Amino acid sequence: MLELVYESLLDPQFLLIMFTAIAVAATIFTVSMPLLERDALQNRMKVVATEREKIRARERARLEVEKKRGSLRNASAKTYMQDLVERFNLRKALADDNTGSQLKMAGYRGQAPIIVFLFARFVLPFILLVLSALYIFVIVPLDRPLGMKIAICVAVAGFGLFLPNIFIKNQIAKRQLSIRRAWPDALDLMLICVESGMTIEVAFRRVAQEVGSQSIALAEELTLTTAELSYLQERRQAYDNLAARTGVDGVKAAVVALTQAERYGTPLGATLRVMADENREMRMIEAEKKAAALPPKLTVPMVIFFLPVLFGVIMGPAVMQAMDTF
Repeated sequence: MLELVYESLLDPQFLLIMFTAIAVAATIFTVSMPLLERDALQNRMKVVATEREKIRARERARLEVEKKRGSLRNASAKTYMQDLVERFNLRKALADDNTGSQLKMAGYRGQAPIIVFLFARFVLPFILLVLSALYIFVIVPLDRPLGMKIAICVAVAGFGLFLPNIFIKNQIAKRQLSIRRAWPDALDLMLICVESGMTIEVAFRRVAQEVGSQSIALAEELTLTTAELSYLQERRQAYDNLAARTGVDGVKAAVVALTQAERYGTPLGATLRVMADENREMRMIEAEKKAAALPPKLTVPMVIFFLPVLFGVIMGPAVMQAMDTF
């Protein structure tokens, strides 16, 4: 039996017949498949509508749970911080119109972060004043005039007033850097999801799950945008909120493109492809800019640390020989 199979596999005529039969069967299958397919557009639209309702219900439930959890967690902080903020009317004295947007860009949302921020700006100057005075007058007494010591304490206290602002700016810079690095990859994933037939809400939710390992900040913003797309009356408002919370130029440009695509009926796939290419080029340009700025930055360390050692290695033997000769 095995010999017969072996001889058949070595027979050219048998192989030709077998491959011809396979080609004919594949041709028949390819031609008949489009004729046997059903129009699944109605079923697909029903699935999309059902999935959208599920997303809305799920996001609303999640927001309610987070709201209750945040209220319970910050209840003790609000008891005395909020009383202090309201008693001295710190919102008008230490906050402006951009304070809330800056805190949102740093990743702090709601009223509790604003209260903590104002409380820190009010309390830190007094704390630093007491610590600096204790250090200058008690721990390490400075041999300076009294007026200079008082001026140093006042300067340290004034620095404490701006210390929360510096912290918020650093948080914004770190968050924007993380979003800026992960945004081109997120656009590529979003493009794949949209071209595979997903709606923009499902695409945002899927991308938020996948990009979380690369940028937690971007995953949080996309998840919040998914929730806003589910319950806001205008989708444009959800996109604008995403741009305002991130403050990244690439995200703002993508938001404008998505808004125009939904307004004028432009295919989202083409829009996302163009934005992904542009953001990828922007990331490459930024990397090239940093690489081009590296040689001037290395000039001073090389002059201070490398050249003296190099001169010592080169000139050392000659100097030693000259000393032995003379």
